[in-house]
Amino acid sequence: MAVKIVDLKCSGCGYALTPSNVECPRCGNAITVTSFNSVYAQDLPTLNKLSRTLDKDLRDGTSPELNSNIKFTLGGCYLKLKLYDKALQRFEEAIEENFDNPEASFYAAVSLLKGKKAFLTPMANIKKAIEYVNAALMVEDRGVFHYFLSYIKFDFYARKYLRISPDWQEELILAQANNLSPTDCEMLFDILGVEPPMELEVF
Repeated sequence: MAVKIVDLKCSGCGYALTPSNVECPRCGNAITVTSFNSVYAQDLPTLNKLSRTLDKDLRDGTSPELNSNIKFTLGGCYLKLKLYDKALQRFEEAIEENFDNPEASFYAAVSLLKGKKAFLTPMANIKKAIEYVNAALMVEDRGVFHYFLSYIKFDFYARKYLRISPDWQEELILAQANNLSPTDCEMLFDILGVEPPMELEVF
């Protein structure tokens, strides 16, 4: 999803970078840390090391111009490490500094479910998660955002016989109309840590 980087290599020349690099020492290419995908691809020891380095950078004020991106990346590390409260805090801080990153809002919503089924999540968290996903959709209309809403609206609202509009079926149609891919579906439920309902199987 979205912009790249965080594999700790320059996208211009491939030079090895540290998380605090603002630009590549070799070619001068500007470095940003904005994609959850490259964080999520790392193994747990690497994520632990990365999160410690980035947390130290924030405390030291090493890269104030990259604070939003560093906080977003920390949120991604904590989310994969299943530290949901810490992930949510960092994603919310990233949102405060940069409203234009829809992934920060999306993953804040994911963090609110705390690795549980939507059905078992408190109503307050569900409502907040929907707010965050709708905020992400205002920036960019993505199939996976609608697909996540479809899941929440099915597993929490439909299964509890509660009404909401648009409902889960309408969100599923919107997801498919906005280029939802099998990879999006697989990654979403992998991050959520739950099995996808049969009703949401579209591939």
